[in-house]
Amino acid sequence: MTPAMPAGRTEHRPPPHGEPVVAILLSTFNGAAFLPDQLASFCGLAKGVSWRLFWRDDGSTDSSTAIMRRFMARAGHGRCHEVLAPSRRVGATASFLFLLRHVVRLEETFDAIAFADQDDVWLPDKLQRAWSRLQALPAGQVAGYCTRQMLVDHALRPLGVSCAFPSRLSFPGALTQNLATGCTIVLNMAAARLVARTEAPARGWHDWWCYLVITASGGNMLVDQRATLLYRQHGGNAVGARATMLARAAGALRRGPGQFMAILSAQTERLLVYNDILTPEAKTSLDILRAGLKGRLRQKIRALRLQGLRRAGYMETLIFRLWYLIGAP
Repeated sequence: MTPAMPAGRTEHRPPPHGEPVVAILLSTFNGAAFLPDQLASFCGLAKGVSWRLFWRDDGSTDSSTAIMRRFMARAGHGRCHEVLAPSRRVGATASFLFLLRHVVRLEETFDAIAFADQDDVWLPDKLQRAWSRLQALPAGQVAGYCTRQMLVDHALRPLGVSCAFPSRLSFPGALTQNLATGCTIVLNMAAARLVARTEAPARGWHDWWCYLVITASGGNMLVDQRATLLYRQHGGNAVGARATMLARAAGALRRGPGQFMAILSAQTERLLVYNDILTPEAKTSLDILRAGLKGRLRQKIRALRLQGLRRAGYMETLIFRLWYLIGAP
């Protein structure tokens, strides 16, 4: 078995021919049934973008860790790195953000950081498409990239394609709905370093937090209307996806306002902690939203008039507005 690299250290060989290097972050938890397919898809990625895999196990009781360590041995020296801390189970959000901070702290040169779920299958051009979009931006521009997904069942049989993106992802609309699915997200290093400076609220997800930090700071969240992975839908999905706007609206109605309003309140409060990274417009929007969450009907109506404060679909926007008016975190 290839020994795990100590936290904070890695051996990183220069990529051939000056290729960009993407650090892939993978948090595993009882994923033995699906991990082999995902790991094989990493090996099948098209040439032109080099990758290094950083992973940690979040307390699996199946053979996930053994599968990953066998893959480390096959992948070759310096290609795959196990991050051993923290030594307890912390949940997907904390696990992914720990991996992100770990890679950002390394004294190594990476061009981008990608999140990967254990139960998906990446298409060969996934990293190529992401890098082609990110590298076209001005140097230092905070940016992330996300795509649609080909929805499949547990046996990878097609179920449809996830909903199309609106033409632009922006703030404060990012507070109403997470449209950036984590398994598709690739961050440039400016965005990765910015997110690494922050702590996500306890209620929330790592992908949504990245989306919020990028857009609230004036960065770009680039969208690709083409699917770049097979997004497996099964009973163990942490979140899952719905293929139609109507299905998403129905799901929102079933969940009710309580959980959503609690998350909205937590994310609003946490973003306001990082006043130094917010654009003036984002700071104003957050102050108005917080006043509405805590205030009377007049303050709620003022908040709902904020430009861009809407969800992706008409019915979902109506549901959000109703929840904001009557819901309590």
